[in-house]
Amino acid sequence: MTQQPVPRWANRLAHVIPFLTLPSGLWRLGLVAGFSMGMLDDHGRPARLTSTGEVVWIVFLSVFSEALALTAFGLVRPWGEVAPRWIPLIGGRKVAPYAAIIPATLGALALIGIWTYGFRDVFSGAFLPFAGDGAAALMIACYAPLLLWGPALLVLTWAYYRRRKAESPTAARRVSAVA
Repeated sequence: MTQQPVPRWANRLAHVIPFLTLPSGLWRLGLVAGFSMGMLDDHGRPARLTSTGEVVWIVFLSVFSEALALTAFGLVRPWGEVAPRWIPLIGGRKVAPYAAIIPATLGALALIGIWTYGFRDVFSGAFLPFAGDGAAALMIACYAPLLLWGPALLVLTWAYYRRRKAESPTAARRVSAVA
């Protein structure tokens, strides 16, 4: 249990965040499996990964982005307030609120910037070449949820801030002074 109750909506949002990254990861794994996913290379042929390095990078990117999305649970779980005992040096210690708030906020703002920039050419003629509109629509549908990842993380971080602020000693003094 967390020290202050987690709002039900925040808990649900934490569960949604990993599902925002999943479609793009699955789409990329289609490339690893040898499918062109409708993308065309510079010569108008179906695009293929050409090296082991590309395959490793695509798998790493997919796994890493999903793992990163799973860290949102730290904003609604007890391990976001007290470090698990198995972590060297800090295990069992209380997590300073800003030790989670600052990285989560910066990460959310970075995600907003990355995916806003990444989608800048989606509806222009400068987007990736595809064999057809259906293939392009599939790719866009798989990547569009990433536009929500940053804002969702920012809202979840706000909820964490509010909850952790309520448990601070100054907040407790204010409550006892009012009572």
